[in-house]
Amino acid sequence: MRRTDRLFDLIQILRDGRLHRAQEMAERLEVSVRTIWRDMATLMGSGLPVEGERGVGYILRAPITLPPMILTADELEALRLGVRLVAEGADPGLARAARGLASKIATVSPVLTEPDADELFVFTGGETTRASPHLPTIRAAIRGKERLSITYVDPEGRQSHRDIRPLQMEFWGRVWTLAAWCEARRDFRSFRIDRIVALTATGEGFPDEPGTTLADYRAQTATDTAQGPAADHPG
Repeated sequence: MRRTDRLFDLIQILRDGRLHRAQEMAERLEVSVRTIWRDMATLMGSGLPVEGERGVGYILRAPITLPPMILTADELEALRLGVRLVAEGADPGLARAARGLASKIATVSPVLTEPDADELFVFTGGETTRASPHLPTIRAAIRGKERLSITYVDPEGRQSHRDIRPLQMEFWGRVWTLAAWCEARRDFRSFRIDRIVALTATGEGFPDEPGTTLADYRAQTATDTAQGPAADHPG
């Protein structure tokens, strides 16, 4: 059995919402318990609402299926273009997810069939290529509210080191930017991710302190209509 097929089967087993032990799932899929442990770690790391640990068992805490929907032609086209945009963002994890989503869309809607699924993987330039290694780490840090340590090069070529609280990634067609709270400057900053030359997850979490949150950042920039993809503020 291919690993992708096995992961799919594990999700089907967990759909009933009950606690399942690794030994039980190993016997059903005819694999070792260690294989189940590795597969469950993969599912949990992918963001699925799976909880559990070795020796206890695993459970799916929330449904991962969508109810049936009827979409208009325009809505279907928007969905197709959204999938393409995610793939062009060059985040390897999201690109793989986009490919899987495109395949699922194609099986249920003749309107959205793609002649070649690999056409989704179109990099728009060097900026996205340079940004791509950092995107998964940043995405995980935003979800986990984890501080990052970065080495950044500004447009004049000056290098600086920052400890930041990552808040939001934005894609501007060719360029990814990262909105963050800079610990040194005690203010919000926007960094072009392709100009981050080194990035480390510190393992240190950060609290939602008034004046430093994503909501605060959005409120501060709500009237700044001039900000665009080239607007990074390393100051």
